[in-house]
Amino acid sequence: MKIAIQGIKGSFHDIVARKYFGNDIELKECMSFTEIPTLLNSGEVDSAVMAIENSIAGAILPNYALIDEYDLSIEGEVYVNIHHHLMALKDQSLGDIKEVWSHPMALLQCRKFFRDKPEIKLIEEKDTAEVAQRIQKNNIKGVAAIASKMAAEYYELEVIADDIQTIKNNSTRFFVLKKGHDSPYHPSKLEWVKDKASIKFMTKHDAGSLAEILDIFGKHDINLTKIQSLPVIDKPWSYAFFIDLVIDDFVLYKNAMHLISKKVTHLKVLGEYHQNKY
Repeated sequence: MKIAIQGIKGSFHDIVARKYFGNDIELKECMSFTEIPTLLNSGEVDSAVMAIENSIAGAILPNYALIDEYDLSIEGEVYVNIHHHLMALKDQSLGDIKEVWSHPMALLQCRKFFRDKPEIKLIEEKDTAEVAQRIQKNNIKGVAAIASKMAAEYYELEVIADDIQTIKNNSTRFFVLKKGHDSPYHPSKLEWVKDKASIKFMTKHDAGSLAEILDIFGKHDINLTKIQSLPVIDKPWSYAFFIDLVIDDFVLYKNAMHLISKKVTHLKVLGEYHQNKY
């Protein structure tokens, strides 16, 4: 299978792709999330991995917008505990490091480690593993990367500080994406496997309209695990709601969706899939 990921070999997206699909895959490396939807819709890749939220930094809102805009479907989710390691060329110590290059999210999650090291300059880059590769390829001394231990092994760097993330219990949720959408009521669906759904809807501009939708879920014993609002680009001060919900009873879920479809101005199922419990 050809799998699109953000970043390169050794990135956290690579780790997720192998965890979900196994090692017998061909990676299509992308330096930005915006490249992924086009690759999926053109058929150049079979599936893709995209980070969607972090337990520290919260939701990655632009990625919700990409999934919606390009009509992608969520086929699975993966939670990964994120361990950040400081790595550099061999035979260097922390005292030799003048700059640290990494993805902005990694720098954010490790900010406490560098708080008492003002002599080290933090530089934002596009990908954690790509920095590790560049340091090794160009033999750059005095510069360290923050990346996964897999990246250190791939690019033969030495880990000079382990687990430097501020919060040790740091997890990122990733979506596994495919092209297009199935109907939420397609008869071939494996209802006993697909126990989670992600949906998008827009409510009417009436008082209590959102509360009415949430009440329908409650009356059908459907647990909501996330609710996120995003502005509608071409409608100033209008918002769409993205919701994750757990499906314990597929019939109750279908009934709730039927009722909700009559209460909203727009309803879209982004995916029905098996939940990966954190």
